Amino acid sequence: MTMKYLVVGLSASILIGAGAALAPTAVHPAYAACDPGTYIDNTTADTARRIMLRAGFTNVQVEQKGCDNVWHVIASKNGQYGRYAIEPSGRIYPEGN
Repeated sequence: MTMKYLVVGLSASILIGAGAALAPTAVHPAYAACDPGTYIDNTTADTARRIMLRAGFTNVQVEQKGCDNVWHVIASKNGQYGRYAIEPSGRIYPEGN
């Protein structure tokens, strides 16, 4: 009887281990990397946040920096909440849909 439980337990362990090894991992979206040789400036998310705050924006949430060195943020100003882009020159403009 003990041998039966040992075989069943061992078989279950092997199947669970094999299932875990074969189970798919979490799927993440693919992001394109910048082309080799693309110049990426040294601005940071903190730099983008400071530019937005100096321009009078609040609730600034920096999303990402593109290969073109444009920062993409979500922020509000004068009660208007939206998506904005910051060019390397510091110019801020609303992003289109």
